[in-house]
Amino acid sequence: MININIMTDKAKLGFFFILLTVTAVSCERKKNDVIPDVYVDFTMNLNDIEFINLSSIFGSVYVNASTNNWGQKAAGFGNNGIIVFAGTEGEFYAYDRTCPHDYFVSEQSVKIGVADIIFAECPVCKTRYALTSGGTPLSDGAGKHPLKNYRTSIMGNYLHVWNH
Repeated sequence: MININIMTDKAKLGFFFILLTVTAVSCERKKNDVIPDVYVDFTMNLNDIEFINLSSIFGSVYVNASTNNWGQKAAGFGNNGIIVFAGTEGEFYAYDRTCPHDYFVSEQSVKIGVADIIFAECPVCKTRYALTSGGTPLSDGAGKHPLKNYRTSIMGNYLHVWNH
């Protein structure tokens, strides 16, 4: 009689560990390691007049610790705040306002701002970041790291922003 099960126990164990490693790596959330993590968790009522700009494509608002008394959970890194940006087709993005280039180079906490509707710009290094594509830096700037992204989800008129 011929044994059709030719994998040894050692081979099965090796295959299991390879499969486990591939699964763990593929499920890992992409992280921006430049700006340290801070706790972010707030929900915006998009009908609130304070957030009216988000009803338009490419509209944006700044939120921070004093917005709606949200405190530190909306402060972002270094209390610089967060940019919430309305993309196309009901997509929303949330970015920390701390410039990743200045923090990476000198651990300086520099606050960026929205410029030209779909870009954010650092006043120090002059790097411009595309708000429509994950906060990626434009090739003509000094910065090479994207803006720190926070998760967003929409349910009716409520936009949840978080990172935990």
